[in-house]
Amino acid sequence: MSGVTANSVCEDCSPLLHEFNSSVESTHDPSVDGDDELLRYIWREYLHPKQYEWVLIAGYIIVFFISLIGNTLVCIAVWKNHHMRTVTNYFIVNLSFADVLVTITCLPASLVVDITETWFFGQTLCKVLPYVQTTSVSVSVLTLSCIALDRWYAICHPLMFKSTAKRARKSIVIIWIVSCVIMIPQAIVMECSSMVPELTNRTSLFTVCDEHWGDEIYPKVYHICFFIVTYLAPLCLMVLAYIQIFHKLWCQQIPGTSSIVQRKWRSLQRSAQSSTPGESARIRTNAAAAEIKQIRARRKTARMLMVVLFVFALCYLPISVLNVMKRVFGAFDNTSDREAVYAWFTFSHWLIYANSAANPIIYNFLSGKFREEFKAAFSCCCGEIRSPKEEHQIRGRTSTDSRKSLTTQLSNFDNVSRISEQLVLTSMGTLRSNDGDKTTW
Repeated sequence: MSGVTANSVCEDCSPLLHEFNSSVESTHDPSVDGDDELLRYIWREYLHPKQYEWVLIAGYIIVFFISLIGNTLVCIAVWKNHHMRTVTNYFIVNLSFADVLVTITCLPASLVVDITETWFFGQTLCKVLPYVQTTSVSVSVLTLSCIALDRWYAICHPLMFKSTAKRARKSIVIIWIVSCVIMIPQAIVMECSSMVPELTNRTSLFTVCDEHWGDEIYPKVYHICFFIVTYLAPLCLMVLAYIQIFHKLWCQQIPGTSSIVQRKWRSLQRSAQSSTPGESARIRTNAAAAEIKQIRARRKTARMLMVVLFVFALCYLPISVLNVMKRVFGAFDNTSDREAVYAWFTFSHWLIYANSAANPIIYNFLSGKFREEFKAAFSCCCGEIRSPKEEHQIRGRTSTDSRKSLTTQLSNFDNVSRISEQLVLTSMGTLRSNDGDKTTW
């Protein structure tokens, strides 16, 4: 992902630049019309968007608004609701914050560079924006890794490690510190240069922001390490973790029940011993229902996180492969089809930002809590402005409805326990009558 906001195919432009120079030399003369001819050539070949670039512009605009609004709503939903401040949601908020940061700072610059093939933003931003981009990539990868590790411990080895909100906040701070430190070389090597030195003092066009290394071996080593550290190794570890999680949740029973059942199970057992058989059956039924509910909740969360990981791997695969091919193997140095290479790089850049916009959509479809918060946020924005008294009444009705729903669930549990109790008593009565018939006979 190095140099995402820079011209990713600047090193592949030598054939086109030669054609450009020859065209300029053939049309340029000391007359006044020389500069006009040059500007017309630049507009026709570089500045005027091509047909597929108009589609790219529309795609960038859509991704910008979806990513900005969606990820902001994710942060607000967790901040406003204490019941959503779980360990996994803390990491999700960190992921959303990184997406918002890269969307605001890097997406507009990347769009301008991809369309004009020119860096207009100066030497300082040439170092800052690629550094922010790569830091965000590192934060996203490490955050997804922490989520996978947390879910792996919670589901596969619940007694080995207890995850808490305080530990999650510390992990987030460490993630940002590590990401900022390991991406410092990216800021050091980025520099502005002109592809056409003859035009340096006449126009800012054909200025590129690209990496400048002292030796050819350095970029190869750096980009191989970058690919392994920020994509390949974390992805392999996360896939292994989610394979084990899938095996536990869908192929086996989870070792242990929910935390509430674990805390109260012994006291429930003691009360069951001194109670009637019907009460004991009801207690066991309620405990089983609580465990089933927890398993379903964990399955939903795991399914959502697996989809987030899959979309991340899919969106970052093209740019990772293209950067390795370009920086390590020099695959595009002497390419004859420059337009195809340029189109692949611009599309891969767009996929990076599309991943930032995709995450809130995934949360909306696969998480009921986030979906309710998104609906509430849009209803507040699109609906009428209510007074605090009306808001209090609505919240009171909502809490009453939730209590009614909980009462309904408990009554359903009691009905299930009564039915099971009746079945047990009926079967016992049948056995006794059969024994009595046998004795009489």
